Amino acid sequence: MAEIEPCDVLVVGAGPTGLTLAAQLSAFGVPPVLVDAATDRVHESRALAVQPRTLEVLRPFGVSDELVARGSRGVRLRITAGRRVVHAPLFDVGAGDTAYPFLLFVSQAETEAVLAEHLTHRGIAIRRGVRLESFHQDGDRLLCTLRDPDGAAGTVAARWVVGCDGARSTVREQAGIAFTGGRYPQTFCLADLSADGLEDGAVNTYLSAGGPLFFFPLGSPAPWRLITFVPDGGPRDGPIPLDRVQQLVDDATAGTVHVHDPVWTSAFRVSHRGARHYRAGRAFLAGDAAHVHSPAGAQGMNTGIQDAVNLGWKLGLVCRGVAPEELLDSYDAERRPVGEEVLRFTDRAFTAATSNAGLVRLARTRLVPYVLPSALRLRPARRLAFRTVSQLGIRYRRSPAVQPAAGPKPRPGDRLPDVRIGQRWLSEELDGPAFTLLTCGVGAGDLPDRFAPWLAVRTLEGAAARTLGLRGSGWLLVRPDGHVAARGTGVGLAGAEDYLARSLRRSQPSSGPVSSSRSIAP
Repeated sequence: MAEIEPCDVLVVGAGPTGLTLAAQLSAFGVPPVLVDAATDRVHESRALAVQPRTLEVLRPFGVSDELVARGSRGVRLRITAGRRVVHAPLFDVGAGDTAYPFLLFVSQAETEAVLAEHLTHRGIAIRRGVRLESFHQDGDRLLCTLRDPDGAAGTVAARWVVGCDGARSTVREQAGIAFTGGRYPQTFCLADLSADGLEDGAVNTYLSAGGPLFFFPLGSPAPWRLITFVPDGGPRDGPIPLDRVQQLVDDATAGTVHVHDPVWTSAFRVSHRGARHYRAGRAFLAGDAAHVHSPAGAQGMNTGIQDAVNLGWKLGLVCRGVAPEELLDSYDAERRPVGEEVLRFTDRAFTAATSNAGLVRLARTRLVPYVLPSALRLRPARRLAFRTVSQLGIRYRRSPAVQPAAGPKPRPGDRLPDVRIGQRWLSEELDGPAFTLLTCGVGAGDLPDRFAPWLAVRTLEGAAARTLGLRGSGWLLVRPDGHVAARGTGVGLAGAEDYLARSLRRSQPSSGPVSSSRSIAP
């Protein structure tokens, strides 16, 4: 290591969150220093589901199609409770405004590999085996002490440090941010293996008195991922022998499923904790460093990746001298409420699934199988469930980084719906990294030149404009992360001009994304 190495952003942790943050910063022309204490990336599946919204935010990096190619689409659910079997579709309602209307099962190992390959093509190296030991303030930078695999120490002088370093985050500890919550008493059993007696392509769920057992279609590194609970007295961590896994499966499936050829098995316990703040001065937290919770609903990795995308574009513009540092205040304002809601949601789901209370166990095994078919016929309920689990319903209407929400949907702070434009999706027409002004019946005037190179203008016509609430004349200003920043009606662009003047008021850099204007229509 150099004695003192300067950088704009030091990213600590090269899991999915850190890799995504590095990719977002690189897209804005801010190459980070990316370090990870581990000498190699994970090769187990670990987190296994990628939500539709995560695929959307990763799409600008060009990695989403590769993830889809490597994964398995989950589109239906098979629930067995005793002798009763219920079939239900997954994500069949409320998915019309996304190019990814499915839950993608792909191992964390594959997700990290795809993101790492992207960074390699961008010229961003991962410094593995390098551990952050401490940092302290030195004027407008943080002096960070790192130790390399040989034990040699070096110093990185970073304007900003982001902890993507997991539940035991050194960045969080050094920043003095409280991490409150607790640990569930139950022990999970995870296994990647082969299994006979399951319905191919479906999420196979078994409800029993001891708790649910899930088989998720994985494909690689094994056909199935098993998740269940280990009764009291079982192992608390480490590998689980296959015969013990088979016993757990027999207890839940009445011996109808046979497991074999395990690639990986593990017992572990789960915490539910959240950071009091996601920022302390020049230090930020993202992913598991900011929130850890049960795997219910497959929310953890996805929330971390979206933390990274949200923070990345803001840090990118600030580091380029384009946006004021006050923009960074909106990261905690936007993402901490999301993390807190995920903690509440997963805690409720986990408690319902694992409670040993007599009435809860009775409802889980006897009542749910009879009530569920009727509940699944309620389209509003299915749509709400999809929008919640898929994370497409996340919005930032109270954020200081959006115009006060008003008017038709999508409102400022909402995710921009992805609509069809002929044979393409609207998201394929948006240039990044930049703000995009979508207009209907409105001339952009000199805005593209005034805010070059960080503004693209697209003219919408027909059904796409009407779907976005642009009837007659109006405009939508979309942030680099795909959320609406501001909107207006009529032929005037004063609201968009005012927002851009406040958000991009710094002197423009000499190079960056190319501003452009064009019409998109069927």
